[in-house]
Order: sequence, then structure tokens, then C-alpha cells
Amino acid sequence: MNEGEAADVAALREEIRHTRAELGETVQALAAKADVKARVKESAHQTAERARESAHQTAERARESAQHAAERIKESVQPAAERAVVTAGQAVERARVSLHETGERVRRRPGPWLAAAGALVVLLVAVAVRRRRR
Repeated sequence: MNEGEAADVAALREEIRHTRAELGETVQALAAKADVKARVKESAHQTAERARESAHQTAERARESAQHAAERIKESVQPAAERAVVTAGQAVERARVSLHETGERVRRRPGPWLAAAGALVVLLVAVAVRRRRR
């Protein structure tokens, strides 16, 4: 065998080795496609992962939405609460002034007030007596 033939044999052997490697990869790819159980398992794994990620994103959006809603409610309620405190304070002050004025009127002219109180007492006694008779 001469040098040219030896080089041709070596080239053929290299080409055969390369072709075998390619054929092995093709067989592996076909086997992977034919392995339905493994493909279904991988698909289920991917679907579960997407579902987990979607649930996480949904929960995060819900949390953010709740925070924004709470902030908006707080912003809308706070002025009303402040107004209510002012209004209640004004009502208390008016009631205090009215009681003070009524007390002053009673001190100046106690007669009519005593007569009204006496009439109320008589009325209450009459109601109590009537209830006892029944």
C-alpha cells in the first residue's frame, strides 16, 4: 500500500467515524421524540412551572392592588374623618353653651322650671299608681 492509498483509507475511516457520530445523534433525537412518556412528563413539568409562576404573579398583582386600594381609601376617608372631628367638636361646644344658657335661665327665673318639674313628678306618680291598679 502506498502513501496515497493510506491517506485515502484514513480519510474514509474518518468519514465513517463522523457519519457514525451523526447517525448516533440522529438516533438519539428520534428516540427522544419517540419517548412519549418522557415528553409528557416534561410537558407537565413545564405546565406546572408556568402555573406556579402565573399564580405568583397574580398574587403579587393582587397584593399591589390591595395596597393601592387601601391607600386610596385612606386618602378619601381621612378628610371626612377630620371634618367629622371638627363637626363633633362644634356640636359639643353648642351643647355646652346651650346647657350653660339653660342653667342661667333657671337661676334667674326658677319658678316656671320648678312648676314644670312638679308637673312631671305628678304625671310620673299618676302613671305608677295606674299601673299598680291593673
